[in-house]
Amino acid sequence: MAGSADEPAPGEGGVRIAVPRERQPGERRVALVPSALRPLLAAGLNVRVETGAGLEAGYSDAAYSEAGATVAGGPGELFAGAGLVLHVGPPDAGEIAALPQGVTLVGLLRASSHIPLLESLAARGVDVHSLELLPRITRAQEMDVLSSMANATGYHAVLMAAVRLPSFMPLLMTAAGTIRPARVLVIGAGVAGLQAIATAKRLGAVVEAFDVRPAVREQVESLGARFVDTGVEAAETGTGYAQALSGEAEERERAVLARHVAEASCVITTALIAGREAPRLITAEMVSAMRPGSVIVDLAAPGGGNCELTKPGEEVEVSGVRICGQTDLESRMATDTSQLFANNLVRFVLHLVRDGRVRDDLDDEILGATCVVHAGTLRGAAAPGPAPSA
Repeated sequence: MAGSADEPAPGEGGVRIAVPRERQPGERRVALVPSALRPLLAAGLNVRVETGAGLEAGYSDAAYSEAGATVAGGPGELFAGAGLVLHVGPPDAGEIAALPQGVTLVGLLRASSHIPLLESLAARGVDVHSLELLPRITRAQEMDVLSSMANATGYHAVLMAAVRLPSFMPLLMTAAGTIRPARVLVIGAGVAGLQAIATAKRLGAVVEAFDVRPAVREQVESLGARFVDTGVEAAETGTGYAQALSGEAEERERAVLARHVAEASCVITTALIAGREAPRLITAEMVSAMRPGSVIVDLAAPGGGNCELTKPGEEVEVSGVRICGQTDLESRMATDTSQLFANNLVRFVLHLVRDGRVRDDLDDEILGATCVVHAGTLRGAAAPGPAPSA
């Protein structure tokens, strides 16, 4: 049984994977869950998990041991002999100092926003793959952590709005009178937006949705929402995200959106552009036109927010409108989001590790796109100067 660091574990002769406890404030997720270990062990890999790594997500040390992992102490013991380190978010300075030279780190590291961190890892001789850079191709879909996490945030955003609204979501017809349903406007019809639409419809709201990509109109309407047509369209980037608007097109978009924002009980914004600051779509003037008691849930808060009054990481009230800028919604659902993250990560690891070694084949479409540090050098999205598209 692989219950302690001193005992042999399945796959001892293969690549050793280390799974540390997440140390970022408020982060409750874990990179691997016990049920995700089987394909790794079957592939001849050895998995070590730091003591307490899964506790905040609802996974005990005993569960990892029973699944075939070795439970180790702090970073020094955990990283000894490791060839691969799996993280949800960025490691802290203490972990970096304990990483062995030549190890490969994989996680959702937001590479373009953490250049000093990547420089420290490069100086340590650590290769890094950052999973937000996965190309949007068929082969990478089962590894797509951004989509998995977006499903969770889109769902949770609607629940947040529902408990903050001073009114019901659905139509209610009672002996005391009829209550009209809430009106929900979803801005951005990507994965998070579509999940928000579906959840709001299940709660009985009247839902409208807007996106500058005309291709998503059919998806929006298939979920029972009304598509807001501003007469402005934008193409997708090479990575599948909407291109930013500017000039007259942006002004036309805002003029139409202003009317729909004013009529909404709740606005959920999801518009993010990879590697760039989130576009400001809701102005302070639009907020002031909303009815008191209305709610804005800004899922673009990690990129600065789609509302110019959003304060990332905070919840504020302006002119009677509650603006939610929380950036930890994935972590608030840590049991299930850890499961989803782990499933995606296992697919990536099985692509990365072949024939008993961690591959450094940067000509591979997936590995080349996600690798931001290799052989002590920053590359791709982390390299100096404009980053090439994935």
